[in-house]
Amino acid sequence: MAKVLVADSIAQEGIDLLKKYHDVEVKTGLKEDELCEAVKDASALVVRSATTVTAKVIAAGTHLEVIARAGVGVDNVDVDAATEHGVIVVNAPLANTMSAAEHTFGLMLALARNIPQGHASLQAGRWDRGKYMGIELSGRTLGIVGLGRIGTEVAKRAKAFEMRVLAFDPYVSDERFSALGIERRTLEEILAESDFVTLHTALQAETRALINSDRLAAAKKGIRIINAARGALIDEEALAAAVESGQVAGAAIDVFSEEPAVGNILTKSDKIVVTPHLAASTVEAQDRAGVDVAEQVIDILAGGAGRFPVNIPTVAPEAMAVVGPYIDATQAAARLARQLASGNLQKMRVEYRGEIANHPTNPLKLAAVVGMLDQVTDEKVSPVNALALAGSQGLRIEEESGAAVDPYASLVTVVAGTSTGDERVSATTTADGVRIVRINDYSVDVRPGGSQRFLAIENTDRPGTIGRVGTLMGQRDVNISSMSVSPGSKGRALMLIGINRVLTDAEVTEVRALDGIDEVRQIQL
Repeated sequence: MAKVLVADSIAQEGIDLLKKYHDVEVKTGLKEDELCEAVKDASALVVRSATTVTAKVIAAGTHLEVIARAGVGVDNVDVDAATEHGVIVVNAPLANTMSAAEHTFGLMLALARNIPQGHASLQAGRWDRGKYMGIELSGRTLGIVGLGRIGTEVAKRAKAFEMRVLAFDPYVSDERFSALGIERRTLEEILAESDFVTLHTALQAETRALINSDRLAAAKKGIRIINAARGALIDEEALAAAVESGQVAGAAIDVFSEEPAVGNILTKSDKIVVTPHLAASTVEAQDRAGVDVAEQVIDILAGGAGRFPVNIPTVAPEAMAVVGPYIDATQAAARLARQLASGNLQKMRVEYRGEIANHPTNPLKLAAVVGMLDQVTDEKVSPVNALALAGSQGLRIEEESGAAVDPYASLVTVVAGTSTGDERVSATTTADGVRIVRINDYSVDVRPGGSQRFLAIENTDRPGTIGRVGTLMGQRDVNISSMSVSPGSKGRALMLIGINRVLTDAEVTEVRALDGIDEVRQIQL
């Protein structure tokens, strides 16, 4: 029997399950040096959020096979160090789905019927029956921003309440929308049509302050906002002002930009229902997390891989020798194809040409899915959960192999198929690293790395076009760090212009309005 060290409090049911198969030692509240000592002879380490598993701890655990986080995230685990040491990291990403969905719906009901305000009023000795007139959910329109696991469960409950359900999620297929009986809308349409809007999307640079003063001003008057996802998705000052003005009838908030949120501006209005980040705080969610990770620890120590590993699994050395160098190239191609794509993502295709086509290409397929989905879901996307996430979003994945394409010994192409067409990006690996060598019909030579920003401009190939773009960039104080032009077919060309900052929507519109310009897209490599 192997030793399992439990360093944080988890559900007793999970501990009891572990004890059926292994020696379990429970030691909580350990400092780093104490944890290093305790983990020396352990085959598994189980934690929640209180314990930080550093590279030093992982190095000390010379017998470690698995680190299990009894919760959704793995922010307190050095996953890179674990991967370097061959340690599988697992978590329990499904444990809080029902809890978060139910809490969201509870917030919506409380918001609709003024339940917290009525409770506080009566406890204060008042009978304010007429003051807190509510509204019914039945017949109202709910807009869901982010149709992942939690958003989907909220939608199902809204349907049971006879609500009309709209959703915005460009990375979920039309087939998935249809199967759920949900109407697809843009974010702006969601805000314009909905009586209630609930947020269930990931926090990324492009979603920070997704709900801001401009969008609130353009929203349906009397809309109600619910957020149990990430606090920074909302500009809190803007929401407070919109509630105060009456443009927003009310809000229900469980998460905040900074926590603990005591004194936060959103806690000061009786039109805003607030809870202290309780969405995942249920007995069932904690029990489920403990049992989920216990089952995975048992599986891994018996030679399995666990259901929810979050780091890169080991692959056969002979396959990695050939396809391994193309993992980064595939992921880069997928990320670029995703950025170029407009419309709703329906499918993706990965094409392997040359030597790599003669070997197992599953690592490249996983890398392509990671590149396509990374930063667009509220879950960590890794090669070990990428296919499951793609399946949950209804994303079809196709593969194709073929002979080499001169002058490349191996070439990988990722195609993003959307409702408006396909975007193709090809990449290879050279002695200098990853190279993007083709974008649709245009031959290019771009080396991804760092945080390079580009304008990808398709234009009519005639004199003066480059000069007009350069002049406009100068007028807008945008520094051009590089420029390449690739001629295509039918008198068209592609300009790739390196820029020092992100252009505003208005600036992009100005570029697009220049004579000879057909399409303008901002990309980051």
